[in-house]
Amino acid sequence: MPRYLTMVRIDENNAPAEGPSEELMQRMGALIEEMTKAGVLLDTAGLTPSSQGKRVHYEKGEITVTDGPFTESKEVIGGYALLQTKDEAECLEWTKRFLKVHEDHWTVTSEIREIAEG
Repeated sequence: MPRYLTMVRIDENNAPAEGPSEELMQRMGALIEEMTKAGVLLDTAGLTPSSQGKRVHYEKGEITVTDGPFTESKEVIGGYALLQTKDEAECLEWTKRFLKVHEDHWTVTSEIREIAEG
């Protein structure tokens, strides 16, 4: 069965300052439990803000390191999920369900990429 990495993108500048509500976290927890029991969720986590991150860039033999926050970025990866589903359509359905647990004031995008095996 194929594996997919879903990268959850958020606009840190427009995300609710108070972060996710308790209700959102409860809905997310219930969905994560359902996905785990269904055997499709292999791993998931949120990420710390980009202000705590670093970007390492390689170009023309030179390495540069930039400390966050990354002001040139409109969206950043706020979390991820690693899913194993029968096909891309099933992964898409689970991803849609994940996005729908968010309240209307959230703007969240999830990029789905199949993991290239061997």
